[in-house]
Amino acid sequence: MPKKLHIKTYGCQMNVYDSERMAGLLARHGYAHVADPAAADLVILNTCHIREKAAEKVYSELGRLRLVREERRAAGGGDLQLVVAGCVAQAEGRAMLERAPFVDVVVGPQTYHRLPELLARRTRDKGGQLDTDFPVESKFDLLPVSAEPSPISAFLTIQEGCDKFCTFCVVPYTRGAEESRPVAAVLAEAEQLVARGAREITLLGQNVNAYHGDGPDGRPWSLGRLIRELAAIDGLWRLRYTTSHPRDMDDELIDAHAEVPALMPFLHLPVQSGSDRVLQAMNRGYTAADFERIVERLRAVRPDIALSSDFITGFPGESDADFEATMDLVRRVGFAQAFSFKYSPRPGTPGAVMPQQVKDSVRAERLARLQTLLEAQAAAFIAKTVGLTLPVLFERPGRHPGQLVGRTPYLQAVHVDAPSSMLGTMQVVAITEAFPHSLAGRLADHPAADQPSADDPYTRATEGSARGPAQPEETFA
Repeated sequence: MPKKLHIKTYGCQMNVYDSERMAGLLARHGYAHVADPAAADLVILNTCHIREKAAEKVYSELGRLRLVREERRAAGGGDLQLVVAGCVAQAEGRAMLERAPFVDVVVGPQTYHRLPELLARRTRDKGGQLDTDFPVESKFDLLPVSAEPSPISAFLTIQEGCDKFCTFCVVPYTRGAEESRPVAAVLAEAEQLVARGAREITLLGQNVNAYHGDGPDGRPWSLGRLIRELAAIDGLWRLRYTTSHPRDMDDELIDAHAEVPALMPFLHLPVQSGSDRVLQAMNRGYTAADFERIVERLRAVRPDIALSSDFITGFPGESDADFEATMDLVRRVGFAQAFSFKYSPRPGTPGAVMPQQVKDSVRAERLARLQTLLEAQAAAFIAKTVGLTLPVLFERPGRHPGQLVGRTPYLQAVHVDAPSSMLGTMQVVAITEAFPHSLAGRLADHPAADQPSADDPYTRATEGSARGPAQPEETFA
């Protein structure tokens, strides 16, 4: 009888990818996934350390799971092993085992390929097991290839770590230095994903556009070159990548947005602030004008590109004028989507000990004002989609019978009445209605776009729609 595994994933898409790889690894050791942690023999919390009070949330969840384990033991229902993985595990390390000695294994994001060994050691020895090293060997070389069907829209990690050392960020300390996977390994995994049913792949990395993996000739490839090679894989219709850094948007990558039809016209490019003084204090390595020049170049080669970004309000030393510079940048650039947060000091980062910490009430007030503007822009963008016909890749069944959910090239979810036989296909959809976070549509009276053509599937699928949503005049440049 197979053992039962439950994984709770916090944070970014890379953690989702890591959780999938851990599940695949443990499947070879007899574990089958279950949705209910109370029914599991092993629970893994795959954690994120980016947001405020991340560690406390993990300890709170561990407290609940400890009670589940005690109740099960008291009822004679067997044991429950607890594992904490990911960035909180990396940051807390030995302190986590001291604070929560009932945890069986604490494992960092670079060593989860050793999880079966750690679990076996925990069963054999007394005391929780800890592995938060940065090993010489690549975990990707030691993880098994899954035989399970792929999601129609799949994730693929190609780069990890960060060398930028932004003063607000813990990633360089929890994920380590920038490291790129070899081109051959990326292509092989992408081909496997497509063979198992993936039609869209999102390339992942902490600074994914800093990719510099060794090519077949031993020389490093850029992300732009890698994207061109991936786009040639038969059956792979769409490519995306996240998260990018403005400093790494080179000419080859910008040209790929113009020349590779499979590369979707949606880009997440975090700017964080519109104030040069704050950007310098953050150690971002560019100015607001630099960021806007990148946007201009992208829109020159791909006029319909939709932009997403990240913003932080109330960074130490941020004045009213600095915040207004951010608001002005948002008005000038215009964003289809954005993630915004008030600054929260992360232990161990330079920002946490900087002078002129901004009062929480001020940070919150600025965040509210910024979010009002960003939400208005997002609403204007999504409203402009109504009336267009767009290619939609159907990814999953909807909540209602006879309904499928897919995504437009701009990453918008679309609910459509369609037969289940269309799951995993690309169909032309007329967008009929917009909601705050999704769209509704109907199958258009066009030939089915089961597979994009080699010429320009986007133009074909959006004929008469000016290659996608027009930018709202009042907010978009």
